[in-house]
Amino acid sequence: MRTALIKEFDPWKSEMCTCPKKYSLNPYTGCEHLCLYCYSTYIPKFWNPRPKKNFEKVVAKDLERIEENAIICLSNSSDPYQRKLETIYNYTRNFLRIVKDSGKRFRIMIVTKSDLVVKDLDLIKDLDCVVAMSITGKMGKHFELNVCGYRERVEALKKLSNEGVKIVLRLDPLIPFLSKKDWLETIEDCNFVNHITTSTLKLKRDAALRICKKYPELKNAIMQLYFKNGEKVKGYRYLKKEIRKKMLKIVEEKADIYGISCGFCREGFPFKAKSCDGSHLFKK
Repeated sequence: MRTALIKEFDPWKSEMCTCPKKYSLNPYTGCEHLCLYCYSTYIPKFWNPRPKKNFEKVVAKDLERIEENAIICLSNSSDPYQRKLETIYNYTRNFLRIVKDSGKRFRIMIVTKSDLVVKDLDLIKDLDCVVAMSITGKMGKHFELNVCGYRERVEALKKLSNEGVKIVLRLDPLIPFLSKKDWLETIEDCNFVNHITTSTLKLKRDAALRICKKYPELKNAIMQLYFKNGEKVKGYRYLKKEIRKKMLKIVEEKADIYGISCGFCREGFPFKAKSCDGSHLFKK
């Protein structure tokens, strides 16, 4: 029996998720970016990224069964623009082409940490597409070991914006060990975006162990903030509510200065934007 690759996003209907109904597609299994805080390492051999089998054939069939105008998000557990894999296989570009040729209307949200997204600008402009770029600030590089640079990501967003593409800055996660000045400067550098999605760092135990191994000087702070004084929510360790509210408010107030809408991801707090993820930016 054929296994679908385009699947319902959050089929568990988490009470913390405020996203509209949408589907999720990961062209690749695993990820090369080596983000220490990654939540997807439950996937076997996650650090050994590889292409999905029969990708184009399967997604073409998946699109036949999905309702018109559905939101399809790529990707949620692995980056769709991993440099090595996408350069070889072009699965993300091929998917965009298949959508364009399908004869059906879909709304496509691309979530990435790679400037490689600009290579598909020709197709992105032809589709109802929103591009969300994850940037954790200039100092985020210490927690994202194989991600392209801060400046490259900002410039990629500028190129997309200049071509009329609706774009989202995912200032996510907000890492409590980094300076709030870094977050503010990121918003200043990206003050041309259409929306900001932000979220505080949430840790699974394996991610906490990876960070402590890489930066043992943070061990006491992690244990104090997350495991002693924090909250446990569905297998994740959260910072306590008071701390999270203050961090999110810093971003929201800065976004307000530039007239940019701002939504929170899986925080349990109200926000003023029309959507958490920027899905209100779609044309249709």
